[in-house]
Amino acid sequence: MNLRTLPIFLTFLVMGVADAMGPMADAVKTQYQLSNVMATLLTFFVFIAFAVFSVPGGLLAARIGKKRLLQLGLAISALGILIPMLRMPSFGLLLFCIFLLGVGTTFLQVAGNPIMRDVSPAGGYARNLSLAQGIKGLGSSASAYLVGLVVVLPLFQSMGWRGAFPVFFVLMVVALLLMSGLKVEESRAEAPPSIRSSLGLLKEPVFFFAVLGIFLYVGAEVCMARFLKPTLESFGFPSDRAALLGPTLFFGALTVGRLIAGALPVPPRAFFRISGALGLLGVLGLMTGVPSLALAGILLGGLGFANIWPMLFSLTVEERPERASELSGLMCMAISGGAIVPLFMGRLSDMGMTSLAYAVPAICFVYLVGLSLTGRKAV
Repeated sequence: MNLRTLPIFLTFLVMGVADAMGPMADAVKTQYQLSNVMATLLTFFVFIAFAVFSVPGGLLAARIGKKRLLQLGLAISALGILIPMLRMPSFGLLLFCIFLLGVGTTFLQVAGNPIMRDVSPAGGYARNLSLAQGIKGLGSSASAYLVGLVVVLPLFQSMGWRGAFPVFFVLMVVALLLMSGLKVEESRAEAPPSIRSSLGLLKEPVFFFAVLGIFLYVGAEVCMARFLKPTLESFGFPSDRAALLGPTLFFGALTVGRLIAGALPVPPRAFFRISGALGLLGVLGLMTGVPSLALAGILLGGLGFANIWPMLFSLTVEERPERASELSGLMCMAISGGAIVPLFMGRLSDMGMTSLAYAVPAICFVYLVGLSLTGRKAV
């Protein structure tokens, strides 16, 4: 990392704020007296934005540039955080603000992942993307921990679960200011893309299966962020330890895994296979319902989940680097899996099947393990 790329890495840190909506859902559930399914709408409205705005975001990045799309994403995210920071919103207004955060984060993902290729040396894209995703994981872990910490800090106690919002807002403003001074030569497509040409890439199996993989991976990750804390509470852990040993440990392990991948010269496909196997083992540990195995599963799962996104993303973009913005839009559209997949797990949890509900992310990782074992043209 150097000073020139600092604004991009800080933007990846800010992307982690969206992941805090999973751990925050438990406090929102109590505040508004919601069911598990209704509380999961908090993450639904973040990630459904990816389904709606990712492909248009990719087209916009190809036309106005990735840097400008990053600036736009930071501004929209800051607005989504500012409104509930200033006042206690109704549940409907909160969902609207979370949707704005989702739109902003969509633009950050769509532009941030391919712009990293523009500033990376030859052969270094996958490692740099892993490092950037590691920093995003650091933002996710810190955001998840801050959500639980603010309720006991005197400075933010009066704001309750909204106490983390001022910190999030300041980070977004700083990132926006630094991004304004960034100079980068961006790769551009020879002809302006269209929605039809972007969606047309899905006709090629290599891209269709990769997009489906991202959909299932993100859905599984959001399941972990949303349900780890209440799962540990059901095992008898107090709330503060459940938060620390649940989502905070998971995102901490995820961050460490990505930083390791960013430092080691291991082939991306090998890391993809190792990550898929570790992630599946971690989820299976949670399915046992045994506290000690569940904690081991959280740690192992965090390390396994760590490099699915950067490895699958970079392997896919390297197939057609000249269409990086369109591919980024398609794969970021698949982040909408974070809105859909957790609904199934929430339904199983409402039915009292706490441990068995982890069959949902387990199924997702069975697919990813299979995808990692295919030949080059399948991913």
